Amino acid sequence: MGVEEEYLLVTPEGEPAAQSPAVLGIAARALTSTAVPGGDVEKEFKSEQVETSTHPCTDLDELLDQVRAGRERVDSVAQAAGVRIAALGTAPQAVDPTVIPDRRAQEIRARFGLTAREQLTCGCHVHVSVSDDDEGVVVLDHLRPWTSVLLALSANSPSWQGVASGYASYRSQVWGRWPTAGPTAPFGDAATYREVVESLLASGTILDDGMLYFDARLSQRYPTVEVRIADVCLDAGDAALQAALVRALADTAVRSPRDEHPVRAELLRTAAWRAARSGLSGDLVSPLTWRPAPAMDVVDQLVDHVRDALVENGDLEAVERQLAHVRRRGNGAVEQMGWRARGEDDAAVVRRAVERTLGAPALVH
Repeated sequence: MGVEEEYLLVTPEGEPAAQSPAVLGIAARALTSTAVPGGDVEKEFKSEQVETSTHPCTDLDELLDQVRAGRERVDSVAQAAGVRIAALGTAPQAVDPTVIPDRRAQEIRARFGLTAREQLTCGCHVHVSVSDDDEGVVVLDHLRPWTSVLLALSANSPSWQGVASGYASYRSQVWGRWPTAGPTAPFGDAATYREVVESLLASGTILDDGMLYFDARLSQRYPTVEVRIADVCLDAGDAALQAALVRALADTAVRSPRDEHPVRAELLRTAAWRAARSGLSGDLVSPLTWRPAPAMDVVDQLVDHVRDALVENGDLEAVERQLAHVRRRGNGAVEQMGWRARGEDDAAVVRRAVERTLGAPALVH
């Protein structure tokens, strides 16, 4: 398993900063070895953000060390360019972001208009290895009902363009504007998955298969399933929690019989909207009943669903420990709203997020 994280670049004062070309230039000179923990520093769609990734891991503690190391490395590079990193799903301030000087990115901007121009959002992507595409499709089809719970746990974007959005994850709402974003119908087998991809490309709507923005997809670069629904997490431990749960879902999938009555995508979209709206602070739609239930009860249902896999992977204790932290202090959206309740403005929220990104303890509400 591995984790990719996108971060906002911000000034020391807490304002978004279009400094990714400078950060990437420094990284190319300073980070000469990809064998060290934390992986590479890579470009993203906007100049106000960068991405880093872990190396593949089998041990959850090692993965968490990689996530923390990646954050420290990219922040060190960013500081050399006069900025910091913040693990925020969206910027609190009103911002007119800058598309990177890249031909493909500029083509996306031209083709997709305001959707592309406004798209300054940061996510967390979890990769889990699969033996082949057919096994990957088994995993994709199985985990579909549970992706909304992953979103609720990660929700970390309550603000949009300088106002409170009323959502725990407004990033997911902005991301949902892309034509291929969101949940999918079950594919059944790899051949059907490829047919769907070919049809989407043939439609002329998207540029290439890199624009398959499904909540979960087969990776174009690695022999993995890539789960993309989560906001970037303020707490590095929450990113590792996402990875542990996704791996457990994958392991559960490959030893489970196929669902003869798969849930429709319309229900999945509604469940994801509910998770984005209230995160962990209200009800979620339970994948067991498709009725509302308290959010942490639904999280417990997910843990019960994958408990055997968590035990087999040696992850159950760590997952339960991290979930205890989440119950105590909430997800990133709850933390951000708590800072607001203490009177902190946009810039102060960003500065606080920088501290949390680099490992400062949460303030319990």
